[in-house]
Amino acid sequence: MAAIVYQTNKKSGVTYAYESISYWNKDKQQSRAKRKCIGRVDPKTQKIVPTEKRKISENKKTKRGPVPVTWTTRCLYGTTYLFDRIGEATGVTEDLKRCFPESYRQILSIAYYLIMEDKNPLSRFPRWTLLHRHPYGKSISSQRSSELFAFITEEAMQQFFRFQGKRRMDNEYLAYDSTSISSYSKCLRQVRYGKKQRS
Repeated sequence: MAAIVYQTNKKSGVTYAYESISYWNKDKQQSRAKRKCIGRVDPKTQKIVPTEKRKISENKKTKRGPVPVTWTTRCLYGTTYLFDRIGEATGVTEDLKRCFPESYRQILSIAYYLIMEDKNPLSRFPRWTLLHRHPYGKSISSQRSSELFAFITEEAMQQFFRFQGKRRMDNEYLAYDSTSISSYSKCLRQVRYGKKQRS
């Protein structure tokens, strides 16, 4: 939706007219606006007079009129940036994308959280996401994370490990026992398996 916005330069007193086009930013989930100067307002006739196009050298930047700040945020990015680079260098991100094309960003974000907040439960992820930049970029509720884990099949996991195995040298591997899973969930298949205690 296009509209004309007027702004007055406080130093010169000249009023400029801008064409403002609203659009929806999918990544930030917010309404944004693109502005383009179409001219200055004649103080006598109140008509818009198109400004002359100036040739600007490549070294000089165009000067824009003042644009008010409509949205600000503060995010911690250092650790997650490091994880992004590690994921690219090791091929983890690419292999996750191949095996889980619809949900690999959520998987990466949960992995980042579990590494950085190893003593906190996943129910605190929405609070963590307010201060951290991560691949998914949005909050993941505890219920949504349980649904995500239930969606991951054994076949897809093995495919991911096969892709990762091709990237590793013969003597380069890390193995650890993950047979014990603690959870209150009743919908995760992995939790239903376990060793029976002998009395």
